[in-house]
Amino acid sequence: MWLLLAIFSALGLGFYDVFKKLSVRGNDVLMVLMLNTIFGFLFISPFFVSNLFNGASSVAPSFHNHLLILLKSFIVLGSWILGYFAIKHLPLTVQGPINASRPVIVLAGALLLYGEQLNITQWCGLILGFVSLFLSSRIGGKEVGNKSDMRWIWMSIGATFLGAISALYDKFLMRSFTAIDVQGWYTFYQTIIMVIVVYILKRAQHEKHTFKWRWTIPFIALFLTAADMAYFESLTQTGSMIAVVSMIRRGSVLVSFLYGAFILRENNLKIKILDLLILLAGLILLILGSC
Repeated sequence: MWLLLAIFSALGLGFYDVFKKLSVRGNDVLMVLMLNTIFGFLFISPFFVSNLFNGASSVAPSFHNHLLILLKSFIVLGSWILGYFAIKHLPLTVQGPINASRPVIVLAGALLLYGEQLNITQWCGLILGFVSLFLSSRIGGKEVGNKSDMRWIWMSIGATFLGAISALYDKFLMRSFTAIDVQGWYTFYQTIIMVIVVYILKRAQHEKHTFKWRWTIPFIALFLTAADMAYFESLTQTGSMIAVVSMIRRGSVLVSFLYGAFILRENNLKIKILDLLILLAGLILLILGSC
């Protein structure tokens, strides 16, 4: 069951990336991100509030518990802010493979933090994953051209690393809290933080950034909420493995890559397809070595 939930989550993340690209292109990134957090909380709130009123919440009203979830909110927001700016300025066929290398970093983190041991198949998958990440950065560097625009590549890599840290932290949180509690509370805190950040930055900015409402914006939160609900629920299932779940979720790159290649008609597809095949080979080896 947890494998099916992970696959559903991967599909949701693929469409999440597509709608995110459509929403931020030529738009105010911070406003789009703020609206995404608000819509995300609205979508999850019926399940979250019902859980609270039914007395099924696993988060005791203590400062320590809420501090743990607040930390999750800051990690995710940091990843999102970097990722949103990166996806605005990078082709999906570059940003997607970089983001899809996240499970490789998760597995490396599990090795260092949780003392997990890798077999030879997993080591091969790990190496291929880092080869793909290096190749993606080189492709992206050639595509953006200007050296100063390499910041978007580094933002994408930074978002990927923060996302991996978030995944490793999820394993820790799931030991104490239910999936709906983590998702509900961290989304609630994200919304408050993002509204405050946008208000302060907009007040301080001398240059006004034009925001354009697009109906793709609520779909970002819709697909992300569905993907996260399936993800957190999969982690609570007996026998689920964070490394494998994280790997399957990165299969979302197929959706965004195909959209960028066939709908947006992005360039340099031959080398990007090679990069994607290396990444997928690495993910397959990681899955086979973890089963």
